[in-house]
Formats: sequence, structure tokens, C-alpha cells
Amino acid sequence: ILAAFRVTPQPGVPPEEAGAAVAAESSTGTWTTVWTDGLTSLDRYKGRCYHIEPVPGEESQFIAYVAYPLDLFEEGSVTNMFTSIVGNVFGFKALRALRLEDLRIPISYVKTFQGPPHGIQVERDKLNKYGRPLLGCTIKPKLGLSAKNYGRAVYECLRGGLDFTKDDENVNSQPFMRWRDRFCFCAEALYKA
Repeated sequence: ILAAFRVTPQPGVPPEEAGAAVAAESSTGTWTTVWTDGLTSLDRYKGRCYHIEPVPGEESQFIAYVAYPLDLFEEGSVTNMFTSIVGNVFGFKALRALRLEDLRIPISYVKTFQGPPHGIQVERDKLNKYGRPLLGCTIKPKLGLSAKNYGRAVYECLRGGLDFTKDDENVNSQPFMRWRDRFCFCAEALYKA
């Protein structure tokens, strides 16, 4: 997998060092040497910064190109891929700023993603909605609503014309809104709408 990061190193940090740090931190690197490093061939799994170029018109910004071996990633897991590449590098002290600009994924890895169990036509048939986009939203505020008020928000969205709503990623089964309660109020909202 090839990634292009826009890197702004801290003053005094050479761009090559910043690029190498991004590659290491998002693959096999850690902040210190550990004894378990000797138990595997880290070189085989290491992300490598293979090219750095300045961003035209942007002082002290660079594009760092990083290559990752496919063995670093779980087959068929978008979550694992993105968490591995960007999950731990944005707070890195050697960098003032970092942004993932581009990602190239080989076809052999793309083929491991099974995709949805059925296509858009099945969804349209279930909803009886054709000839227009399917519209949805994320319920806000993402945290703090009671299960009853969450269900009310779902009802208002559906009655207002949306086809679906979704939970924000932070919504789980917190004390103020347990999953089962939310499910019951949302099911009621769905049937009423």
C-alpha cells in the first residue's frame, strides 16, 4: 500500500527524518528499543519512506511517500488498514502538522474486501425508494441524549423525509443511553414514522 503524507516537520527536523518517522510509527516503529524486536524480522514489515518532495509554494511542507508491505494488514478490514496507517501518527512530536493526501491500494488487497452482502438494488427494494438518492443523517448531539429523546430524533428525521439515520461512532451503550433502550425507542420510532 502506498501513502502520500503532507508533512510539516518541527523546526530543525529534516524532512527525511520526519518522513522516516511517519513510516516507522505507522508500521513497526516504537518510541524505544524493546527486547522483542529480536524475535522477528522487523525489516520485512517495516514501512519505508521512499521519496520526499517539497510542496510547491508551501514553505517547510513536504510530501512523504511511504510504502507498506501488505503483510501488515488484515485481509478485508478497512478499519485495520486505516487504523494502521493513520491511527497513531498524527500526534507525533517531530511533526508540526501531518495530513494523509493519497492512498494507493493494490488490486490484490482490494479483492479481499467482500463489500456489502447485497447491492443497492436490494436496499432500494426493501425501502421501496427508486429514482433518487437515499438520504440519511447521523443523530446529533452524538452523546448525551436519553434513549427516549434519541428515538424521538430518529422519528422526526424519518417523518421529515430521510430514509435512514445512523449512530455516531461514539454511541455505544453508555449509562445515560443503554443500547437495548435505544433499540426499543428507535424501533418504535421506525414503526410510527
